[in-house]
Amino acid sequence: MRHEKISIKWKIFTYLLVFTGILLVVLWLIQICYLDSLYKMIKSREAEKFTSETLAILQSDAGDKSTMIDELAAKNNMAVFVADTDGNELYSAEYIANSRLSTMPKEQLAAYYEQAKENGGTLKVEYEGGRNLTFPNEDFPHPEPPDFIKDGFIQNHGQERAESVIYVNIVMVEGEEQILMVNTQLTPVDATVNTLRIELIWITVIMIFLSLVIAFLISRQVSKSFIKINESAREMAKGNFDVRFEGKDYREAAELSDTLNATAAELGKNERLRRELIANVSHDLRTPLTMIIAYAEVMRDLPGENTPENVQVVIDEAGRLTNLVNDMLDISKLQAGVMEKNAQCYNLTDSIQAVLERYGKLKEQDGYVISFEYDGKVMVEADEYKMFQVMYNLINNAINYTGEDKTVSVRQNMHGRKVRIEVEDSGEGIAPEDLPYVWDRYYKVDKTHRRAVMGTGLGLSIVKNILELHGAEYGVESPPGGGTVFWFELTAVQV
Repeated sequence: MRHEKISIKWKIFTYLLVFTGILLVVLWLIQICYLDSLYKMIKSREAEKFTSETLAILQSDAGDKSTMIDELAAKNNMAVFVADTDGNELYSAEYIANSRLSTMPKEQLAAYYEQAKENGGTLKVEYEGGRNLTFPNEDFPHPEPPDFIKDGFIQNHGQERAESVIYVNIVMVEGEEQILMVNTQLTPVDATVNTLRIELIWITVIMIFLSLVIAFLISRQVSKSFIKINESAREMAKGNFDVRFEGKDYREAAELSDTLNATAAELGKNERLRRELIANVSHDLRTPLTMIIAYAEVMRDLPGENTPENVQVVIDEAGRLTNLVNDMLDISKLQAGVMEKNAQCYNLTDSIQAVLERYGKLKEQDGYVISFEYDGKVMVEADEYKMFQVMYNLINNAINYTGEDKTVSVRQNMHGRKVRIEVEDSGEGIAPEDLPYVWDRYYKVDKTHRRAVMGTGLGLSIVKNILELHGAEYGVESPPGGGTVFWFELTAVQV
């Protein structure tokens, strides 16, 4: 199975099982491989603490020190032996089976005393069974272990090889030196090791079972939201943009759901606009094509119909088709970012007047009133041809949607170094909820397509892309019933 084909549920399940397995391996290593080392370290620290507590008892004013030392040794499973510098026993308590303190020869005790003095008052002597590891050449005879160790259960389980340590300390009690010796066993007994192994086996079995159950439940719970999101995404991939993403269990899932819901809404809007675009472009293509075919057939079939007027109709409709194709190519290049800006310094005011001259015939024949107000000529640095397209399309749009008075106003105003161009019609205006979409291709406020007086229906989208190419600010203002104002701003050039 390829790695990328594994579902998130089973990945999480696998990771949790691996984590549990690592914990068990670490637990087995610590309990089995390093049990002796850990036990020795713990017992050594306990012996040091026991020595300090015994010394505190010896140096205290307690009345029954012997009982207190005996109870402390019993509590810690230690052996303690206190003697004067001549080797005479003062206190003794032994609660480990192979203790060698009370039977230690005085000569050996005196030797340890001298070695402790040379070592700053402390000495540590390690044993393994009856062999002295610290002083291997020591010639003192080792005392025989008690009978219950030689003949009984403990010997048969390796106690004769047990490791132990004797801490020798020279302490001052009431102004006199005393020898404090503490004996502790460093090797855990076999029964303890076996018990730990059995417990560890049970712990391993229980942890494996619980980890399987918990890993399955956690992986299922964590992946539930993402599985739902994936199912909804499949529906969206089939073209159903009305699908909803409902993953809300976690912050990441909620954010992903919100993002995909926004994406689905945007894709749905684009799909609707695409269908409208196809319908509108088809309409605009069909109408001139129909007229061209109809007039051509009339001129072919009927004698005398090959008149300049009929030829002019064919030419006009062919020109409309050319304009539509050119506009579609322009907007595709602009949106793809492949159209370049040929910026140069030119007179914006004269360019606007040149655009308005194109509408002379429309003003004469159809009674349109197109005015241009400005308080001085302005130079700008921009692509003159593309800005000519901007003005041409804005004026075309105003002519198509102006009111019954057929009035269109063009204004040029200076605001500091910014020149603001406004194109206003006297139509019915645009509802506030429709304003953000007027720049889209073929967006229709009333959703009823009508053939424009001039233009192709792509003008405002071309205007938007050209202005963004120039980094210009632009916008639209349209109080309902009060006409519409399209505006943009460019930086004037000081000449």
